[in-house]
Amino acid sequence: QVQLVESGGGSVQAGGSLRLSCAASGYTGRPYCMGWFRQAPGKEREGVATIYTPDGSTYYADSVKGRFTISQDNAKNTLYLQMNSLKPEDTRMYYCAAAFCLRPYRDPNEYRYWGQGTQVTVSS
Repeated sequence: QVQLVESGGGSVQAGGSLRLSCAASGYTGRPYCMGWFRQAPGKEREGVATIYTPDGSTYYADSVKGRFTISQDNAKNTLYLQMNSLKPEDTRMYYCAAAFCLRPYRDPNEYRYWGQGTQVTVSS
């Protein structure tokens, strides 16, 4: 059973930065698909950034391109999301997700394992 634990959320002023971390454990074979998703109250969960471990390919939502960077440290089994130039509209609950996959996944419905989430609040 894959377990994911996020950390690093918090409150920041617009223009500031945060780095989210997601510690993964409980698996023998490495899940090849990992990603960050976010959700506002009453809204659908949306993709922020994903990474496909076998070739390191990444995907970013248009709204975060150039500001957010997804990365992973395989030795530490940790996924990161560096968020720069934060905007008030980035205020969401952010979730880490993982899936055993043979191709990159972008749709949150394709991810089986989820963390509890970490809140990011950006004030203007």
